[in-house]
Parts: sequence; C-alpha cells; structure tokens
Amino acid sequence: MVSGLINANPVIYEKKQRRVRRAPSVGDDEHAVEPIDQIEVFDILFIIIFLIQLDIKDPEHPYSLEELKVITEDAIEVDDNNSHVRVTFTPTVEHCSMATVIGLCLRVKLMRSLPQRYKVDIRVAPGTHATESAVNKQLNDKERVAAALENPNLVDMVDECLAPSYA
Repeated sequence: MVSGLINANPVIYEKKQRRVRRAPSVGDDEHAVEPIDQIEVFDILFIIIFLIQLDIKDPEHPYSLEELKVITEDAIEVDDNNSHVRVTFTPTVEHCSMATVIGLCLRVKLMRSLPQRYKVDIRVAPGTHATESAVNKQLNDKERVAAALENPNLVDMVDECLAPSYA
C-alpha cells in the first residue's frame, strides 16, 4: 500500500449481502451469448469463492472498494443489448490522488472478466472529485489506458489491488 495516506481515517462499511443468482438457460448451444446484468458485473468486481476474496482492494488501505463504498451495486449500469457497461465510482475524498489507479483497477478487472464484445466506461461520480473531468478522460481514453498498462510500477500497483486475499 501507499505511504503518506491521503485519507488516514476512511469510513468502513459492511459488505452487502450477496443474492443468489440462477444462471439463465441458454440450451445446449455453447456459443450462445449469455446475458450479463448489473448483479453479475458487481459480483465480478467483489466476489468470494471458497474463502478467497477476489474483490478489489483500495491502493491506500487494506479494505476493499466495497467496504469503503467507493463502488456500489447501484453505481453499475449494464445495457446487455448494446454490450455496454458503465461503472461510476466515488472516491473517499475529493482530492484523492488514487482515483485514476482505482478506475484503472476497475477497468482491468472488467477487461479480464467480461466478454470482449462489451464496451466499458469507468467514471468518477459527478461532483465527488476535484479533477473529475481529467480523471474520466484518462480512464476512458484507449491510448492513455494502454500507456498506463505499459508502466511496470502502475501494473504492479493494479495487480496488488486485484490480488486475491484469504478470508
């Protein structure tokens, strides 16, 4: 994690109770397109499988983005018909220097998990960050994202945030 904390005392929230989901029946066609919804995207970002937490950790604190309410299920929009996902996150403080890293973590997790047909938009919630438009521009510009993922230090930070932990 990062030294020199930006938000030394974040508010910690309880994780949301998970709902049981039933897989939609697509028949015997293994190539059929499976619909994806808001709950599935949230589960991709914050899932626990056999006591291994696969949720995204904050780059600054030992808590998940869910525990800090940086991301909530309601902040995820899915348009399965148009293969579009939008995730809106709320930094814990309006001057958070980790906002771009958090957004990059969300993007990388979804890039690794969703089918390639999906366009993913990652946004800072309106009015929650001092440089909201600049962060949004960085997070949704393909060249900037590609350049960021070529930086070994940044990739290490993202991988650390996405690394599984044991419950």
